[in-house]
Amino acid sequence: MNKHIAFNKPFLTGKETHYIYDAVNSGKISGDGIYTKKCNSFFEEKYKFKKALLTTSCTDALEMAAILLNISPGDEVISPSYTFVSTVNAFVLRGAKIIFADSNSINPNIDPDAIEALITPKTKAIIAVHYAGIACDMDKIMAIAKKYNIYVVEDAAQAIDSYYNNIPLGSIGNIGAFSFHETKNIIAGEGGLISINDHQFINRAEIIREKGTNRSSFFRGEVDKYGWVDIGSSFLPSEIIAAFLFAQLENIEMIQNKRKQLWNAYHKNLESLENKSILKRPFIPSYATNNAHMYYIVLNSLEERTALIKFLKEKNINTVFHYLSLHKSPFYEGQHNGGDLIHSDRYTDCLLRLPMFYDLTVAEVELISAEILNFFNK
Repeated sequence: MNKHIAFNKPFLTGKETHYIYDAVNSGKISGDGIYTKKCNSFFEEKYKFKKALLTTSCTDALEMAAILLNISPGDEVISPSYTFVSTVNAFVLRGAKIIFADSNSINPNIDPDAIEALITPKTKAIIAVHYAGIACDMDKIMAIAKKYNIYVVEDAAQAIDSYYNNIPLGSIGNIGAFSFHETKNIIAGEGGLISINDHQFINRAEIIREKGTNRSSFFRGEVDKYGWVDIGSSFLPSEIIAAFLFAQLENIEMIQNKRKQLWNAYHKNLESLENKSILKRPFIPSYATNNAHMYYIVLNSLEERTALIKFLKEKNINTVFHYLSLHKSPFYEGQHNGGDLIHSDRYTDCLLRLPMFYDLTVAEVELISAEILNFFNK
């Protein structure tokens, strides 16, 4: 019997506990200490975000974005339906109505050609979710946003170190949001980052992140006392999370290179099945790069996917399907405008994620690929 192959396993570089020990010994373990500043600077320097601020999660970064955009009851926000609940929940919390758009036929990203028909005078923002770290068609999305004077938020939870026409994802829209959950390329257990690319939001972002106070300005000596000046919440992570994250960021090239090696092995091994129209492999448009966040396949039916999951589980290989279309969720079904989102539903029923993590070996990818080939050849 094959040894068990997990779907995900968190990777440690070896420096995480050293930096955590250093942070604890510094006597400053609440937010915005040395390691938080190191992480923020890393993102601003490497990816040219105008302002980068660590948060406790990508969910928190999105909630900050909703506050920064002054989302309020009556506003409408356009989002793909095939995404994680945090993408839209952040805006629902502020009273927005979510208008769901379909995915592309070629990959699960939002179909830019479906957006314009959904815009009304109430539309405040478009959420561009870069699924699997593959860029949305940002030129089309930004052109629509400019035409109608609406904001763009990049949900880049899966998109660290990925690019659109050589521009880092998370730096194109007004605001970006990243995740460092243990399933991501770069991890902190939990953790996130908000990237601010629009100068008008920078000062307010610091205030919202600090519970609505101008505490950051006070510590920089810009004001002689600090007080409650806006709404906000406690969105900043502890130094312990930041210290863990910094150890990962120092090794981002190594981590990315290994993940790409695994991704490329899957892609080569499964090419014959795509050539026979048995499944579809990830499609990467010419304007996008691949950060190897995940490797997925799209089967031809729900029944086939269910059977493949069962078959691989019997071989001790753990695979998972992904999102359920949010427009059909129990919470939002009654508020959807009723339009069919055929591609979103197809990914809900047919997309399957294969094991992908740093400690996975090429030999294990060969084994997984061989078992998938066996399933279809049996």
